[in-house]
Amino acid sequence: MTLRGDRTEARAERESTGLALQAVVAIPVRNEAERIGACLASIQRAALHPALRGEEVHVVVALDSCSDATAWHCARAGVETLSVKVRCVGAARAAAADSLIARGASWLASTDADSLVPADWLVAQREGGHDAFCGVVDLHCANARERRLRRRFVAGERWGDGHGRIHGANLGVSAVAYQRVGGFAAVACHEDVGLVERLRGQGARIAWRGEPRVLTSGRLQGRARGGFADHLRNLQDVALGRETERGTAILADSIVAVTVA
Repeated sequence: MTLRGDRTEARAERESTGLALQAVVAIPVRNEAERIGACLASIQRAALHPALRGEEVHVVVALDSCSDATAWHCARAGVETLSVKVRCVGAARAAAADSLIARGASWLASTDADSLVPADWLVAQREGGHDAFCGVVDLHCANARERRLRRRFVAGERWGDGHGRIHGANLGVSAVAYQRVGGFAAVACHEDVGLVERLRGQGARIAWRGEPRVLTSGRLQGRARGGFADHLRNLQDVALGRETERGTAILADSIVAVTVA
């Protein structure tokens, strides 16, 4: 799916400067038929934001060992898919990103299939001339359990600019910076954290923005062991006085925060 808003000004700028401006969105997916439609619809709204001035936005979904109707929903939305069989979120996210960058993308935005991006998501990422954008996430609550869980999540989060949180659901990076540090690693979890840590190690300019927030699901069973769903489940278990497999230390490891100078 390639989307454009009003192209008049953007086309004139491209013709005068010779630049082919393009933003892309990469989404790793495994069996997300129930959620991918809403995710793609939210990206479409963000891609058509007038402040992008007609900049092309192309979306690729990496279907990782899918056995449900996820591909059908992507086709219905007119979204390009890339089939991989790696059962690894890092490798799947990298496959989508590399495919897009190879075609000339200048900016790579990343989110997850169980997330909803706000209308100004891409606009915020593209402002400021930085090398990378790290945003925060909030929980999209569908029931009373998730509302209770959200209260615990919000209480323990860092909010506002300079937050130091790293979420693959609300992440952006320039193609140049992404390639300079080797892209997403083929790891089962925290490929987003690894990328940002390598960017920091090379002195990249990173925008740690508290807005806009991406809404992500409050589900407790995710696709990657040690990922966000595990963090939420540990929050709930601790609140209920349950023992977790690794004890309460998991809470410190599941959501990574860094100190922002």
